[in-house]
Amino acid sequence: MDSTTGEIEGRRLRHGDGEAEQFYRELEGPVLIGMESVGNSFWFEQLMKSLGHELWIGDAAQIRASYVRRQKTDRRDAGHILRLLVEQRFPRIWVPSVEQRDIRQLLLHRHKLVQVRTRVKTELQHLALNQGMQKKRHLWSVRGRADFEKLSLARWASQRREDLLALLSLLESQVEQLDRAVEQVSSSDGQARLLMTQPGVGPVTALAFVVTMGDVQRFKRGKHVASYLGLIPTERSSGDKRRLGSISKQGNVFLRTMLVEAAQSACRYDEEFRREYQHRCHQKPKGVAKVAAARKLAVRLYWMLRTQTPYRPAVHNGGSPSHSVAG
Repeated sequence: MDSTTGEIEGRRLRHGDGEAEQFYRELEGPVLIGMESVGNSFWFEQLMKSLGHELWIGDAAQIRASYVRRQKTDRRDAGHILRLLVEQRFPRIWVPSVEQRDIRQLLLHRHKLVQVRTRVKTELQHLALNQGMQKKRHLWSVRGRADFEKLSLARWASQRREDLLALLSLLESQVEQLDRAVEQVSSSDGQARLLMTQPGVGPVTALAFVVTMGDVQRFKRGKHVASYLGLIPTERSSGDKRRLGSISKQGNVFLRTMLVEAAQSACRYDEEFRREYQHRCHQKPKGVAKVAAARKLAVRLYWMLRTQTPYRPAVHNGGSPSHSVAG
């Protein structure tokens, strides 16, 4: 659309043969481009940046929710995005920087390798249990692994054991390298160092929170942070009836997982977390208590970044130390 004349032209562009790239290169002057948030679009964002165009990425769910017609085609979607841009109703979202995205790749790569390592260990535990060896976590000690390797197995069971042990050794060395890289990046980041003052929060969780949340000043309240991470319950209420369900899970899955794991560590080292967690366990299932602790941890980390206040224990009137964030 030409903003001076209001003239609109529709055109279908193919990306595979370079037609789309050629089209954007031929546009005169910086232009405003709107698109839905989709996967594998990093190359397009970098192309628009190199050409000097301004690219706005919108929330796909909000864009679709603002369109009442049930017909969905590329032409209708493009026209609807254009109307939202013209009417200044485009639901623009925050986009992380190139450096933040690269750190996300580091954290995600480590997380995926840890998951693969867990699956390999599970398979080895099954092999050991089938032979009557019940060592649980002691199977990974030097003595336990030596006893496991001495077991007399059939041909293919023995081959499976050797392959899985070799794969486990490779995965452990790779995860150790990535752990050192995460520690190095987190130690050089002031925001991550601030978050690591909270008991139970290590380099992975702190760095993941920093690169996922970005500028925390864009969140006005802690409830907005919990909603952004999908840690609030779904709700279907009408009139005097209020129905609450499980958490919405409309957020970053990786960070939500890290917060749940870190919250369990915080319950061991932070008296306030442990007291509230144990109190909820008497009334609710443990899964609900874990999610509640993860939400509390997310809100606390948010306020630590917003106020730039490190963790420090506070003393109640009874004299027993309780851990909180000042400010």
